[in-house]
Amino acid sequence: MAADITVVPPTAAQQDAAVPAGSRHLGLALVVISMAQLMLVLDELIVNTALPHIQQALHFSGTGLEWVVTGYAVTFGGLLMLGGRAGDILGRRRMFSGGILFFTLASLLGGFATHSWLLIMARVLQGVGAAAAAPASVPPPAGRGG
Repeated sequence: MAADITVVPPTAAQQDAAVPAGSRHLGLALVVISMAQLMLVLDELIVNTALPHIQQALHFSGTGLEWVVTGYAVTFGGLLMLGGRAGDILGRRRMFSGGILFFTLASLLGGFATHSWLLIMARVLQGVGAAAAAPASVPPPAGRGG
């Protein structure tokens, strides 16, 4: 004789209790990290669109204008491994937050730049912030906690 089995779906409180406390905000963390990565990579490419206007507004020479793009790329690429190691030592969350804050402040400085040297300096500083933040958003290799 077959028994009648009734399945009752869990309540919202029971579902919340079943989810580990550390994984409740993983969706939000994924969105924040994804947007930050998009911002860091897009910043290197989007400036190409504005180069003619930048050259006219800040009276850049051809060589100086190249440094607007190159300053960010060289600094970002050159300090990427150092940023990753600093994340291992100081903590990924701290490096990510600090790198994004530094990047944002450098972007603000670049937005208010009135001289060509100031814009180039701001782009180099953006590269430093990006090099600190980008490696901290990648999970550690298997076998290494983080």
